[in-house]
Amino acid sequence: MKKFVLLAGLLSMQQFAVAQNPFTKGPLRVSDNKRYLVHSDGSPFFYMGDTAWELFHRLSRDEADRYLKRRAEQGFTVVQAVALAELDGLNSPNATGDKPLLNNDPTTPNEAYFKNVDYVVDKAAEYGIVIGLLPTWGDKLNKMQWGKGPEIFNTQNAGTYGRWIGNRYKNRPNIIWILGGDRNPRDGSQDVAVWRAMAEGIEAGVGGADKALISYHPQPNGMQGGATQWFNAEQWLDFNIHQNGHCRDTPMYDYITASYNRTPTRPTMDAEPIYEDHPVCFNAKDLGTSNAYDVRKYAYLDLFAGAYGHTYGCHDIWQMYAPGREPVNGPHLPWTEALELPAANQMKFVRQLMESRPLLDRVPDQSLIVENNYSPADRIQATRGKEYAFVYSAAGKPFTLKPNKIAGKQLTASWFDPRTGEMQPAGSFENTRPQRFTPPRSGYGQDWVLIVGK
Repeated sequence: MKKFVLLAGLLSMQQFAVAQNPFTKGPLRVSDNKRYLVHSDGSPFFYMGDTAWELFHRLSRDEADRYLKRRAEQGFTVVQAVALAELDGLNSPNATGDKPLLNNDPTTPNEAYFKNVDYVVDKAAEYGIVIGLLPTWGDKLNKMQWGKGPEIFNTQNAGTYGRWIGNRYKNRPNIIWILGGDRNPRDGSQDVAVWRAMAEGIEAGVGGADKALISYHPQPNGMQGGATQWFNAEQWLDFNIHQNGHCRDTPMYDYITASYNRTPTRPTMDAEPIYEDHPVCFNAKDLGTSNAYDVRKYAYLDLFAGAYGHTYGCHDIWQMYAPGREPVNGPHLPWTEALELPAANQMKFVRQLMESRPLLDRVPDQSLIVENNYSPADRIQATRGKEYAFVYSAAGKPFTLKPNKIAGKQLTASWFDPRTGEMQPAGSFENTRPQRFTPPRSGYGQDWVLIVGK
């Protein structure tokens, strides 16, 4: 069959990173329909994130530049990173020998440390990358079983620190704020009040609630609604975040759907999915490590279920593993090599597909297809705009498209290959009767997207 590359003739990702400066359109905000993120002028923004939690803590400026440049070339638009980092981030100094706080006091930040954070944030802006800035990892409030801590935050100093860090970055348009740091608030504790104080402090620091875009990064909590389980009534929670838990075949699409349907309406997404090269369910002995298919499957399933964007993650990258460092949860590739893992290079195809059609009128719609309730391994997930539809078949199973769900009497279909970004024709048909489609190949790792439109 004749094949052609999606969006042929448009800018390559390398050219895109150099040619575009999205921050001329202003900082990000929630769209008018409350489903997406947009620039200040209303133009759409596609959230294609990466988790680089230890970026500020472990990388030198030259290393950070290398990382950000490559991620921009690969089409990433957001990098999630932590100011007070997880891996002994208070007592283990950064690459320049500086710790973030004086005497581990949130009210006395160390200027030398945050000058390095400034540099990385500004370098990200040069590459067109938004920083999803976590003011702190959650163990600085709640150590739980695996955190290094120490626990240093309370309602008073959290508000002070929030105002300080909000004020510091108030004039940088490439900042969004993410609280939580992989922690769920403890029942009967002051945790919710502490996070509220930090959020309100950030809002005060940046000059008002309308100038701070804030979310919360929880641990996995399934159908409970991601961050909205605790913060649904909070005015500062602008968009909702879920976490997968690094397992295969988690029905994240159901969790995204529950969040999508919750009121008040907010944008929702999976901001910590199963990472590439990660012990599956933290059990590499029995379940192995995750691969590119595991990773990209969740990108398409989550997005088609109603997520406004998606975050990629890599086990080697989040911790910025390098020889000589103790690896977390098993042996790893150096981060410099892990930059080129297959799924990292396939995320640009996710972005290209989503940006190839109008972003802001897209809705999830399982009523498009007859086979709309398969399990995660064989899942078929559908989404549409007014004049187009995307259907993802996770294992290449055939499916039946129902008629009259999108505009147009005569429709054209193409198969999109998530591995390569290539397309091949799938024929034309009348939009008056059910139409059966069989992907080019089927089985494990043979995922396909059907693109339908006028």
